[in-house]
Amino acid sequence: MDSLLFLILALAHAALLLWGVRLVNRSGWRVAVLPVLVVAALVYDNGVIAAGRLIGAGPVLEGLNAGRFWLHALVTPLLVLWSWDAVRRTGAPWAARAWARWTAIAVAAALVVVELATVTAALELQVRDEYGALSYASDHAGGPPPMVLTVAAVLVAAGVVVWRRQGWPWLFVSAALMTLGSGVPNPFPSGAATNLFEVLLLTGILATIARQDATERHPASSPQR
Repeated sequence: MDSLLFLILALAHAALLLWGVRLVNRSGWRVAVLPVLVVAALVYDNGVIAAGRLIGAGPVLEGLNAGRFWLHALVTPLLVLWSWDAVRRTGAPWAARAWARWTAIAVAAALVVVELATVTAALELQVRDEYGALSYASDHAGGPPPMVLTVAAVLVAAGVVVWRRQGWPWLFVSAALMTLGSGVPNPFPSGAATNLFEVLLLTGILATIARQDATERHPASSPQR
């Protein structure tokens, strides 16, 4: 059953990826579209799990699953840099200063280094056959790692600023739901259930990008506070 659910999630992220590419084509490659890389990684992540039973246990599937962890370590911290840019686009004076930009870059880079050093470099994968989906998972997985918790906290904080200054609550709502979904034990007989929160989060992020793009094109229609 989970193989089908992960396929649906992969297709949902693929639809978000198409939306993100449209945003890139419309506005150009900027910090504001870094989440598109995260969406692409999640298409891969869910797609590998969905195809696991077709591929079968072995070195190929193990290598593909290792790629999931590497992509997670490399692209998820980019959301910290995007969060700073989302706040900057609200017109918050402090976010326009160089120290804010360089702090965001430094935090994102540090999270990548920490995740690579503490999780990915010492990765030990074990085959997992759960709820009808076949994959490889870290033998030391035990709750959200510090990198994920830090990114979630930054997104929630950015969501508060965007809501207060631009009257747009959906970044905060989606980030808060993702944080709650990561911290609450999964009550459903499915390993795919918690991944639904990733769809909600990325939907909220892309919707925020589209909203801020529209605000910059028509500033009079959305006064900043």
